[in-house]
Amino acid sequence: MAGYDNLQQIAQVLKSNGTDGELVMGFREIAPEDISLNEPVFIVFDGLPVPFFIESFTKRGNSKALVRLTDICSMEDVEEITGKAVYIDESGIPEMSLEEDGYAALVGWMLLTPAEGQDSQDLATADEESVDIYEVGEITDFIDIPNNPCIEVETENGAVMIPLHEDLILSVDPEYQEILMQIPAGLL
Repeated sequence: MAGYDNLQQIAQVLKSNGTDGELVMGFREIAPEDISLNEPVFIVFDGLPVPFFIESFTKRGNSKALVRLTDICSMEDVEEITGKAVYIDESGIPEMSLEEDGYAALVGWMLLTPAEGQDSQDLATADEESVDIYEVGEITDFIDIPNNPCIEVETENGAVMIPLHEDLILSVDPEYQEILMQIPAGLL
């Protein structure tokens, strides 16, 4: 957002929850509990960030929350902002890293997988330019199930839960916030 360099995306409005203006937000790069309820969040309308204050906030999972914003009072209001990015002043965002925060830091990253027919042996022997990579979608949640951690990924066909096992991870690129995984057949 040119001219608004101090704002950083922290969430996206996913859908309505009921008919009275409550909405579901998916958070990225920041845990919902790290949001300051005293500071406004911003949603862009016609190229300008419009401030909203959080009236109520109930955490759901590791990266989602039920939220009520000022002046969002009906299902129609929520539908108008569904899919829109939610920003805060970046001075309020704690830094996350894989070393300190573990797999929860993957929320907001892009999940990639080798194109169908290529397996990890193909990738190990090929140079990077000859490998076909498929973009699965954005990681929207980390679910810490004991002995079976999973990530939730928003794909073109909806949300999918994928096991996050070290044997499936082919590479991790923190600079571009991408993770390349061999995804078991039948999950996508």
